[in-house]
Amino acid sequence: MLSYRHAFHAGNHADVLKHLILVQLIRYLGQKEKPFWIIDTHAGAGAYSLEEGYATRLGEFQHGVGRLWERSDLPAAVRDYVEQVRVLNGDGALRLYPGSPWIASQLLRPQDKLRLFELHSTDGELLAENFSDLHRQVQVTLGDGFKGLKALLPPPPRRALVLIDPSYETTSDYSGVVSALEDALRRFPTGTYALWYPLLSRPESRRLPELLKALPAGKWIDATLSVEAARGVGPGMHGSGMFIINPPWTLEATLRETLPWLSEVLAQQQGAHFTLDARSDS
Repeated sequence: MLSYRHAFHAGNHADVLKHLILVQLIRYLGQKEKPFWIIDTHAGAGAYSLEEGYATRLGEFQHGVGRLWERSDLPAAVRDYVEQVRVLNGDGALRLYPGSPWIASQLLRPQDKLRLFELHSTDGELLAENFSDLHRQVQVTLGDGFKGLKALLPPPPRRALVLIDPSYETTSDYSGVVSALEDALRRFPTGTYALWYPLLSRPESRRLPELLKALPAGKWIDATLSVEAARGVGPGMHGSGMFIINPPWTLEATLRETLPWLSEVLAQQQGAHFTLDARSDS
């Protein structure tokens, strides 16, 4: 039984990193006229209220997107991300937060398609409801995104962005993402893959980046954002990372400009920092 609900964490520092990069990846794909697909293996509910329900219990958005909402000095990539959140908040007040599916759907062109998977039954039903009007361009599947991904690769247009964002509430998620990427790279080696992962004290979390860097991919970027110092032991997430395989050539420079600013603005305790590692086969 899955217990994880992303609504508890909607709009937090991890969402800021993940969705800022997501916007940049989709913008780059859209520079060419040829269609592309976006495949989201763990889509969640699609959008979340910040005024009622789960998000109000922890209020994590206040230390994430909430710290960016009224600022006038946003770097270009941060501004682009925040503008996507503003589209969902027409009156200017921060009341709703868009999940990855909603952001992706807003950046699609008529020739592009969005394929969404969600295993949690309640969130899956909400996801299908949120995208019921876009059924010709958006397909929602209530099921295992890892299994669904195999059936979709390679996609018909041979251009795709795959977002993998499991809950990591079980240790099998850590091995699952590595296996999913290994299989995906065999089926579709030229695709762009964006994997989100938490920074935790547990051994599986600490080992994951090295396992990802050992995958048979010529180009990758590994970006992390920590809002406090790393914890040696104990529960709690001090930051998160995004591992991007076959990233746009522009992304590394964008992150080198953006991450120092974000690590300062989103810091919650001393020790906040970022890392940026990259490999290119050129």
